[in-house]
Amino acid sequence: MKVTSNEQALLKGLAANDSAIIEQLYQENFSTIQAFILANNGSYDDAKDVFQEAMITLYEKAQSGSFVLTCQIKTYVYSVCRRLWLKKLQQMGRFSHPVDNLEETISVDDDLEQHAKHDAAFAIMDRALKSLGEPCKSLLEGYYLQKMDMQALASEFGYTNADNAKNQKYKCLMRLKKLFFAQYNIGE
Repeated sequence: MKVTSNEQALLKGLAANDSAIIEQLYQENFSTIQAFILANNGSYDDAKDVFQEAMITLYEKAQSGSFVLTCQIKTYVYSVCRRLWLKKLQQMGRFSHPVDNLEETISVDDDLEQHAKHDAAFAIMDRALKSLGEPCKSLLEGYYLQKMDMQALASEFGYTNADNAKNQKYKCLMRLKKLFFAQYNIGE
């Protein structure tokens, strides 16, 4: 991957302790790190601590003069934060896989792209669910989110028996699937 001149300028600014550059790096990268830490058993304070450690690592590397950036800064910061957080989880006994043999930087471009695809699919599913209408929306939410059994759904929605509720759930699911894929295929 070719590192852009903007990335090099950011590194030089960081090495020179330019507060505007440091602020820019925080604004462009912290939210991703915060989301990762929060999604992996951490808190906002944990995210701040880990991000600060990664910024110090990047600062020290940038100051060394011999550091060669081989990826985007956001990828480097993410991989350092990921490694630091996994080590911390391991120390707290919340993560059982050893992380000692991970490389210093982990390629996460594919990982970030995969998360973006999942986020887009979830957004499409949310729109499809909202356009589904009642009683299908409530029926599917009752079954999949509230974990209600078919007998409880039959009582809740006034179906004569659990089999009728099951048939209606299937019809609603097929309708949701149709709505989802109609929007999903447009986005590709």
